[in-house]
Amino acid sequence: MLRKLIKALPKMAKAAHAEGLKRGFEHHLEQTKKHANRLEKIFEKLNKKPAGKTCKGMQGLIEESAESIGENATVETKDATLITAVQRVEHYEIAGYGSVRTYAELLGYDQAAEMLQATFNEEAETDKTLTKLAKSINLKAMDSEESNGCGC
Repeated sequence: MLRKLIKALPKMAKAAHAEGLKRGFEHHLEQTKKHANRLEKIFEKLNKKPAGKTCKGMQGLIEESAESIGENATVETKDATLITAVQRVEHYEIAGYGSVRTYAELLGYDQAAEMLQATFNEEAETDKTLTKLAKSINLKAMDSEESNGCGC
């Protein structure tokens, strides 16, 4: 699923109107590439090949994020919608990395647990950044919708 996220993030960055949001998506793209690299290293150390089933939950969240790009709304509202969609992805990732980190700890894979904790921390920091951005972007979206007669 990381590969799909790596493909989706540049599209989200391109669709974002707010400069801070654009930069945030670009930064998270680079982080996500590092996360994929960390996972590859963990599998190598365990002499395992990464394999698994497609995660339908994450796939759905990424698809929802892509759909939000095509929304018929003001640029401010699109940015707010993008933040909401991406935060869902972040929360899903945080839960996944936290769980896998705990399994690694329980199995005594200390180095893998440290690497997974680093990824977990980066995902949590991205979520905090998105929340900070949302505070100003959501206000702008509310103002733009009110000025467009939405009255929502």
